Amino acid sequence: MDPTNSVAQSVEQIPSGMFLVTAAHDGRRSGVLSRWVQRCSDRPNMITIAMPKGLPVEPLIRDSRCFALCQISADDVLLQRKFAQVPERSDDPFESMAVDTAPSGSPIVKRAMSYLDCELVSHLEFESEFRLYVGLVHHAEVLHHTAPAIYYGTNGFSA
Repeated sequence: MDPTNSVAQSVEQIPSGMFLVTAAHDGRRSGVLSRWVQRCSDRPNMITIAMPKGLPVEPLIRDSRCFALCQISADDVLLQRKFAQVPERSDDPFESMAVDTAPSGSPIVKRAMSYLDCELVSHLEFESEFRLYVGLVHHAEVLHHTAPAIYYGTNGFSA
């Protein structure tokens, strides 16, 4: 058995949910789908997100020092399609959507299952195409009780 293939197959067994990572700063808003979100502490409540470098949402997270995670339900095809492509830097992907604003200023999609409003406490850069962001959860709310989108064997990012 090929050890590389065995590692890939084993790692693919780790489940991941689908989240819309959002941020806003200085009148600009952006968002991107991520499947690589994980709780990393419960005292205090903190989460991590792995995202590819160079996304339009990154400077907004960096400059505002905040972001939000909107959890997407399994049957929400609209959000999955709308954010399947990375928006242009000048586009506001929330323009035609029903959104609220979290206390941090990040957009919250009203059709999301829940949201976490986070303060950026750290980001780590590795010798890879991804950065790891760590957020301290300040506010959260369950918006709808539905089944979450859960994936196995995906690359963690929709582009």
